[in-house]
Amino acid sequence: MTQLNYAPTKTNLLRLRSDLNFAQQGYELLDQKRNILIIELLALVDQATDFQRRVENALAKAYEALEETVFDMGKLKVQYLIGAVNMSTEITIRSRRVMGVSLPVIETEFKEHAPYYSPMGTSFWVDSSLSSFKEALKLLGKLAELKISVLRLANEVKRTIRKVNALEKIAIPNLNETVHYIQSRLEENERDMFVLMKMVKENLERKRQKTMEKNRE
Repeated sequence: MTQLNYAPTKTNLLRLRSDLNFAQQGYELLDQKRNILIIELLALVDQATDFQRRVENALAKAYEALEETVFDMGKLKVQYLIGAVNMSTEITIRSRRVMGVSLPVIETEFKEHAPYYSPMGTSFWVDSSLSSFKEALKLLGKLAELKISVLRLANEVKRTIRKVNALEKIAIPNLNETVHYIQSRLEENERDMFVLMKMVKENLERKRQKTMEKNRE
């Protein structure tokens, strides 16, 4: 702990007590924020882990369907069909806030203009492949949302922890030490003043007694 450089006056004592109260309130609020952020962060980490697994499974399924399509129809015909697909992707990015931290919300939508091709002479794996890749893209958007959210929350948790530690281990102890020092000095000054006033009073009383004795003589 380090004592701050303040003169031991009542004005400084009142100001430092106010600063100490403000710092303690700030610590409590930041501590609550840290706990809420950590809970939210852990929940998002679990979700991100789950979506990572789901994305890997969806991509594996999609590529498996594509391989079966190529095996059934041949690579050239599949490339021709791919060129006939008329589909657009719309990615909407919104935001939500958690304890002042802006987190993305990603939604992936597909606008289709089917049919892309004649069903005659095509493998059923074509539709399965398209459906699987669309599902994988939606999951990838959600996974990106979760990973960005995890990074932003983790950074905010680090900043909040630094602030909490600074208040808990530096600012509040230093203010406490300074308030205690000034209060002790003021109490000591009051005691000294009381003793001094008592001595002055006793001297005045002795002088008064002597004056009274002389007058009687």
